[in-house]
Amino acid sequence: MSGSVWLPPGARPDTLPAIPRQRTPQWAEPDPVDELAHRLEEFIAAAVHPDEIAALLESDGLSDDQIRERYGVRNSFALAETLYERVERRYPEPDGPLHDPWQAGLLGCLLRGVVFALPGFAYVLGAPLLVGPKDLGLPAGTIPLLAGALTGWTWNQGLAHRAYTWLGLGDRSAARRCLLVGAPVGALLGVLVAAAAAGQAGPAAVAFAAGQSCYLGAATALLAMGRERALLGALLPMAAGATVALVAPVPEAARLVLLLGSLAAVLVLGLLEVAPAVKDLGEGSWTAGLTALLPFGAPGGTPADRDRAAPLWLTGSMPYALFGLGSGVLVLYAALGDVLAGQEHSAVAAPAAVALTLSMGPAEWLLHRFRSGSLAGLRSTSTPRAFWRTTARTVVECLGAYLAVLSLLGLTTSALWPHTPGMSALRLTGLLLLGVVLWTGLLLQSFGAVLSAAAVCCLAALAQTVALATHAAGPHTVAVAVYGTAAAAQAALVCALLGRATAHR
Repeated sequence: MSGSVWLPPGARPDTLPAIPRQRTPQWAEPDPVDELAHRLEEFIAAAVHPDEIAALLESDGLSDDQIRERYGVRNSFALAETLYERVERRYPEPDGPLHDPWQAGLLGCLLRGVVFALPGFAYVLGAPLLVGPKDLGLPAGTIPLLAGALTGWTWNQGLAHRAYTWLGLGDRSAARRCLLVGAPVGALLGVLVAAAAAGQAGPAAVAFAAGQSCYLGAATALLAMGRERALLGALLPMAAGATVALVAPVPEAARLVLLLGSLAAVLVLGLLEVAPAVKDLGEGSWTAGLTALLPFGAPGGTPADRDRAAPLWLTGSMPYALFGLGSGVLVLYAALGDVLAGQEHSAVAAPAAVALTLSMGPAEWLLHRFRSGSLAGLRSTSTPRAFWRTTARTVVECLGAYLAVLSLLGLTTSALWPHTPGMSALRLTGLLLLGVVLWTGLLLQSFGAVLSAAAVCCLAALAQTVALATHAAGPHTVAVAVYGTAAAAQAALVCALLGRATAHR
């Protein structure tokens, strides 16, 4: 047993005969799918859907026959699903700071809120014009003013949507053309409605309503084009004069100068902002540009010219106009609900309207904050339920902040406004519920669900009109019931859309 190993003839002494090795059983070999998952781990971990992995496998030249032979599954999609399940999701963070398109400065939004509220000082200066026999408990001159305002809110909400749509497409000149045509048409429509609703009102009241309609059209053009500071500068002299008029008598001539001066300044600024679009459209010729604004372009123009002049579909802006009408009626009842219900002891509830108008600046900023928070939620969550919880928490925080601001503004304006009843719990509840309706309506617009918001607001306005006309209950009781129902309906719509990632585009 201790002797030398026998070697066959011719073999060298430093070699040994080959020893047969036992084959490894198939059950002990590594899983080829695990090996592939380990090799492609980084790509698979970053994939958001198995189809991404299937595309990679096919780009590597793996056929379904090879996949069945090597990995024991029927095709590339089945293999991709298996790999997707075996590797944990690890999405890589982007290099550099994250881009947030929804960042908005608080100061700019507050400035817009102030610009929305400053035109209210014109009613202080124009109060002597709104005189005459009472109608529906209001001075006769107020009726055409309110009719023109509702018409302007409706028209200019749709017009602003069309202008912002062109701006979103990167066509600033088209946005100017839209405003150049739409603003005068809306002003003319407001004047006609105010004249039709004049009743016993005098010519001075109708002229004031006409100036209001012209201002709304020009201000819409300036705000849509981002000229808030210019609009603020045009309104400040009038606001300063109205402040003086609150504490001391101001001659009627001075009132007219302040009103007409501010109106003229706003009209000139609006015209200067949109007029260059005519020259751009006419290739340097003002006459050709004006002609090309016709609905089908210049007479005898080429089809390309007519396509260039053709606007976006008007029906796309209709829901936004209806939302402006519905929300305008609700705000109108918040300001005039007592008087329209026939309660002679009550004054016009202007503090509610002032508080709502001033709150639109913070509301806009908080909407941007929500969109920014939802974008962060898309990045930080990996399941629909987690994303829904994140966005729901963001909505509650933003809505709570808005209601806190609205409460403060409502209480402050009610305390400072002369000859106005105090802000009771019922009044404050109605104001806050209306704030919920307006803010969630704007939120639904940002989700692309403007038709739902318009339907809720219009139905709420109709219900409140019927309830007040039939004296079903007190105006504030009706307001709380209607605003509460509308707020609940829109809150349900918001909750249904919160977890849908595609709604946060």
